[in-house]
Order: sequence, then C-alpha cells, then structure tokens
Amino acid sequence: MTADKFTVERLAAQKGRQRIPALTAYDFPTARLLDEAGVPLLLVGDSLGMVVLGYPDTTHVTMAEMEHHVRAVARAQPRALIGGDLPYRSYDTPELALAHARRLIAAGADYVKAEGGREILPQVQAILGAGIPFCGHLGMLPQHVVEEGGKYRIKGRDDASRQALFDDAAALEASGVFACVLELVTPPVAKEITQRCTKMLTIGIGSGPDCDGQILVTPDLTGAFPWFTPKFVTPRAQTGAETRRAVTEWMATLG
Repeated sequence: MTADKFTVERLAAQKGRQRIPALTAYDFPTARLLDEAGVPLLLVGDSLGMVVLGYPDTTHVTMAEMEHHVRAVARAQPRALIGGDLPYRSYDTPELALAHARRLIAAGADYVKAEGGREILPQVQAILGAGIPFCGHLGMLPQHVVEEGGKYRIKGRDDASRQALFDDAAALEASGVFACVLELVTPPVAKEITQRCTKMLTIGIGSGPDCDGQILVTPDLTGAFPWFTPKFVTPRAQTGAETRRAVTEWMATLG
C-alpha cells in the first residue's frame, strides 16, 4: 500500500467539507487513468454486467466475474479505495455474505458494497464484524429491477417510501457502514438523509446535488457506451464515437 493511499477514515473526514467524486472501474487501464486523475473512490460495480459483458441487467453477474474484474483493477495499485459489489444472490445469508466479501477482499478490494437496508442488517453486521469496510446502497436497487418489471423508478416520492429510506439509512449508519450509495432517490430526500447521517457518507447517483459525493458509471461519463446514456448523465467525452472514427480512418488507409 502506498503512503498516500486513501482510507475510509480520510474520506469520512471530508463529510460536510468537500464533495467526494467516485467512479466505476472494471479493468486495469481505466483504473490507472482514473487514479492518475485523482479519483479517491473506485467501485468495481456489477454494472459491468451491462457495460462490459453485455447482459440485460446486473442479475446475471457471477461471483467469479466480480473477482476477475476486481483483480484487474487492483493490478493498477491505485491510491483510491477499491470497492467490489457483492453480486445478485451472493449475500442471501450472513454466512454467504461474509464468505463472498472475503473473496472480494482477497481479490484486491478495500471495501464491499451490497444493496438493501434493514433487511440485510445481519449480513452487514457479519461483514463489518470481520473488519471489512462496507458501503450500502439504497433507493433504486438494480439487482431488484427484474422484480420491479424492468423499470428503474425514482424512490422516495411518497411518505411511506421516504420513511423507509430514512429508517434504512439510520440503521446502516448505526451499524458502522462508512458510506451509502443513494440511487434515483428524490433530491429532497437524499439531501435530508445526508443531513441526518452525521457519520455515514452519502454517494448520490441520479439523486440531486446535495449528497456528500457523486458516483457515475464511467462509460456513461466518457461516452464509451453510446447506445444508452441515463437521463441524469451529461457525457464529458464521446470516446465511443472517437473509437469508430479512428477505426474508420485507419481502415481507409489500407486502400
């Protein structure tokens, strides 16, 4: 570990002081480029199922695939904290959750992430009890998108769902979770969760500007997956289009 490696404690100290940028990484060159740009928090997300492996959703991603991509990112030896998503059905019980969390850590992750709140508290506690940092994920849960009819829906629009989000966030924070992704949560609710949680970092995605940090799927930010871009993302480059242009120009030189 390098002397200037980011730590959970170092990031936690930025709450309320400095916004934390976070991005996904799935391979060695991307991790190295993001590290050179100074990104402090990386996530090997199961979003790789769609943007790397061509699956229709995250529920097809396997544990072996997650380990493979965590290892690739870890080979870049970034200063950033590296996270790994626990894939679908890999944390159904506390025993499974801990066993699979240990596999991601062995592959090179610094922390693990899983979707859910109070319903997975025993799993969260098992992981934290083993000394493994944990990042939560509330709001829209991609691993449950099939159950919701394949639609990505904004969360926190009614009193019941707002209260559920508040209760889940409070439970995760009380357990010792260092950060929590808030995905597609209405901005006022995301802001209130951020204010209520005095220790746990909130990392928003499509949840407004008031979280402690923001995370994006890197191919969405760079235009590397041009066939679909979420409404809340403004690509800062068009690397997909540039790749097509470069290849077309090269082929033209062949005569």
